[in-house]
Amino acid sequence: MRRIYSLLLIIMLFMVSCDLDRLPETTFSDSAFWKTETDLRGANTRLYNQLGGYSHDTRSDELVRVSQDGISSGNWTVPSTSGSWSNPYKAIFTANNIIGKAVNAELSEAIINRWLAEAYFFRAYFYFDLVKKYGDVPLILKAIDDTNDELLYSARTPREEVIQQCYDDLDFAADWLPEIDELTGADWGRVSRSAAQALKVRVGLYEGTFSKYHNLGSNYQSHLQEAVSAAEAIITEDKHSLYPDFQNLFLFDGEGRQNKENIFVKVYGPNGEGTVTHNNSRQMENTVSVTRQMVDMFLYSDGLPMGKTTMRVSPETSFDDVFENRDPRLSMTVYKLGEEAYKGPYVPFENQHGYGYSLKKGFLVSEWETNSRETIDKMLIRYAEVLISYAEALYELNGSISDAQLDLTVNALRERVGFDARLTNAFVTGNNLSMLDEIRRERGIELLDEGFRYNDIIRWKIAEDVLPKAIIGAKYVESETSKARVDIDNRLTDANGMLDGEQAYDQVDMYVIEKAGDRNFDPQRDYLYPVPLNEISLSGGAVIQNPEWE
Repeated sequence: MRRIYSLLLIIMLFMVSCDLDRLPETTFSDSAFWKTETDLRGANTRLYNQLGGYSHDTRSDELVRVSQDGISSGNWTVPSTSGSWSNPYKAIFTANNIIGKAVNAELSEAIINRWLAEAYFFRAYFYFDLVKKYGDVPLILKAIDDTNDELLYSARTPREEVIQQCYDDLDFAADWLPEIDELTGADWGRVSRSAAQALKVRVGLYEGTFSKYHNLGSNYQSHLQEAVSAAEAIITEDKHSLYPDFQNLFLFDGEGRQNKENIFVKVYGPNGEGTVTHNNSRQMENTVSVTRQMVDMFLYSDGLPMGKTTMRVSPETSFDDVFENRDPRLSMTVYKLGEEAYKGPYVPFENQHGYGYSLKKGFLVSEWETNSRETIDKMLIRYAEVLISYAEALYELNGSISDAQLDLTVNALRERVGFDARLTNAFVTGNNLSMLDEIRRERGIELLDEGFRYNDIIRWKIAEDVLPKAIIGAKYVESETSKARVDIDNRLTDANGMLDGEQAYDQVDMYVIEKAGDRNFDPQRDYLYPVPLNEISLSGGAVIQNPEWE
């Protein structure tokens, strides 16, 4: 950690923000900075630059790449260094530097606190990221200006203490950040009171369920209550609502404050100029596809899952049979035969990655054509997440949820896409379903490819059941593709759904992307990331390794 902080000290002394051009870098110093509101705004801008943007998470059973993911397959080892540890700490150092020095500005308390609030928000954001991966982590709350500072050799702080600090930081942020409607013009994309509250929902739900299912003590209820209270505050304040068009939500139509589902976004662009860019559409074409496991999560028109419904087309004789009588979000998320897609009409098993179901959600041909200079903003927190998190937190906390609360949350998401099947307590009881499973299902469907699935199966402690299974891809129908059977026959299930003696699926000619025997998850080890070896060494042994990674 010592190298990380000494490096960031140099960066912060000479490059507080990429949008500042007040002085030549060779003459920039703290004595000439931290004076004006422009200085504080500029310092915080660096935190936005350190935010992650578009990515496609293949750590779970949700998405796959051509090459096997080391985490989801269990084939990972202890690294010497890792950005999963160092990058959040870089951002935390930036936040600490702002928190420690902004108070010296000759400005009113209200102005100083407004910009401190941004730093507190991001400190919580990045500490939560660390806790999800590593559990206990060193909690450092002040800037380090001396490479001999003993804080560089801090031991790991219990996760409960780190999370409580996150709550404190977010409470301060919520008190002093502007309302989202005040963020206009160049301020759009900066964090608001809503963002602080919504992040608290995310933190409380994660930590409450993780504590509950990993038996970390009886305090899980307090975390769930934090989530519930924060969600209710957002709902009551009525600053947000669901965007009416799910398909266009993830395109240019969904940008800006006119889309009241936006709570926290990473801004790219300006649109058409490509100043700050990404390559999301190119990644969707060349990098990842959706697994059959996730396709199977989508409900049928009668509101029942695949194992309960009589509406399933079986046996399947076409690639498109899977779309029949389904939740409309399925055809809004993955491509059907013949739809205009990456390079013309969609054809299964052609120009694909892993031979799964190709992603449609968020793809735009005009952006693909810019060749990795895409500018659609990335929603990092949206109102739909708050609603489905609220439903889950309520049920986990109380063991029940009312039909009115279901209408406000789960059924609102369904109504948005024209899915008429309502989730009610009577429906669950009458069809021998699990309310918790149905709420979790709704979460997986609504938030597919938004970076939640892996963290969800970790906090629910079901990864040892979910991950060590065959990963299934698309249905192969020879007449619907130019891909010759002989080229992939060794990966297709037989008439009994078997492949190499393993029961992979219940249909013939399903492409098996990864065999169950090639996947592993060790519940004694893999629920936490391994701490990079250099962090242990550079802390003088104060930082210790996670269990079973020694």
